[in-house]
Amino acid sequence: MQLNWNWKILVSLSLILGIPLTVSIIPARAQQPDSPGGQVDVPQLFATTCGWCHSDGGRAAGKGPQLMDTKRDDDFIRNRIKNGKEGAMPAFGATFNDAQIDAIIKYIRSLKPHEG
Repeated sequence: MQLNWNWKILVSLSLILGIPLTVSIIPARAQQPDSPGGQVDVPQLFATTCGWCHSDGGRAAGKGPQLMDTKRDDDFIRNRIKNGKEGAMPAFGATFNDAQIDAIIKYIRSLKPHEG
């Protein structure tokens, strides 16, 4: 878990010192081994990779748009995850395989407002 601690320190220092993190380091953080059985904990993966820009698990806009109730089709979302958007979103095509990207799209489609 040393990587986790170092990542938290890096983020904290960047916020305290006002030094922006480059988006090129975000995909490296996402390259974590799958859980046993090849299953991916998509909410956790989303929180640690996508949650930097898509707030509240994708339910609210942050640096990136709200994903809950998006009108974009699956092909658009798949392409955006794989290829990114210059100046706005890094490409994750080398980070996530097709099954993981499909799981992320399924997660996005399942997003509902928090109850309470």
